[in-house]
Amino acid sequence: MTELIQYRTDEQGYGEIMLNRPEKMNAISNEMVRLFRNALEDAKHQPIKFLVITAASDRMFCSGGDLQDLHGDMNSDEAFHMLYPMKEVLYEIASFPVPTICLLNGNAVGGGCEIATACDFRIARANTTFGFVQTNLGITPGWGGGTLLYKKVHPVFAFQWLMEGETHEGAYLHRQGWIQKNVSADEWNNQETLLKLYLTKSMEQMKILKKQYKKKISILSLSAQMDDEVRNCAELWETKKHQYAVSQFLSR
Repeated sequence: MTELIQYRTDEQGYGEIMLNRPEKMNAISNEMVRLFRNALEDAKHQPIKFLVITAASDRMFCSGGDLQDLHGDMNSDEAFHMLYPMKEVLYEIASFPVPTICLLNGNAVGGGCEIATACDFRIARANTTFGFVQTNLGITPGWGGGTLLYKKVHPVFAFQWLMEGETHEGAYLHRQGWIQKNVSADEWNNQETLLKLYLTKSMEQMKILKKQYKKKISILSLSAQMDDEVRNCAELWETKKHQYAVSQFLSR
């Protein structure tokens, strides 16, 4: 059976977690949440310089939560308990002891953008698009990614993106600071070149730099703010707008 979340350590000294459900656009199921958490725990105990998070296929990095699990027929308490474990995954990524790099092989929407935002850096393949589209579904981000977004880009842009629910080209998001590097399709397959600047640093350097960064973004207080985000999203779960949006998606 194919592992839905794959973890490996590279001989050059870094770890890689891959979302591996391309036939479902790498949508995060309940089972994947558990496997993701386990992979992060394994990676944390490995002597690695940095951690890469990427996904199988060139079409989609991640389409967000699997609506077969995160369906509309839940009350707010049920929704909270369903959403919360993935918030913990995002916090583990954000607070990871060495830098985390998201290699965005394809498009991302909703929770896919939340996962990417939890990482320290985002490198995108050219001609990919990204959208915090949750407000179009009658909810708000539910894994803590909205809270993290305010730390990664200018707060006014974060507010605008979350409110409008637009999908943007990678080049535009590079100018906004959400993406650190856009890479051509020809360059994309050479992972050693993509990661060259990270590979030249020592693990000791990476740990010191990440510790300094976590202090700057007040990482300890972020968890409680992310909890509030999950709770706020769960409160919107029973609204007619959200239930209608989910039913429309599932009936396609």
